[in-house]
Amino acid sequence: MYFYQRLRDLREDFDKTQKEIADYLGIVSTQYQRYESGKREIPYHMVISLSKLYNVSVDYISGITNEKTGLSKNSLDDAEILLVTNFRQLDSISKGRILERIDMMLKK
Repeated sequence: MYFYQRLRDLREDFDKTQKEIADYLGIVSTQYQRYESGKREIPYHMVISLSKLYNVSVDYISGITNEKTGLSKNSLDDAEILLVTNFRQLDSISKGRILERIDMMLKK
């Protein structure tokens, strides 16, 4: 999926018009229409603004992931942050053991 398809899908999901989004971004609607149709590349600062408006990650808008919120520090609770921090300190063998254990626990 191309990022401009995500722009359209998100706009439609929020029942917004191209003009409303263009006004939000401070541009004319024809310029936004070019972004949404893939005729022009949207500036990064506008992608950030749209990610805030739609409450999705920049990675989601760009099509890198299908997870709308992504994994940012503010989307994790304290236990998840501690888990990631500790996991990163392990060697590759220990990481593999942890992942195997998680897989076994999920299959129960």
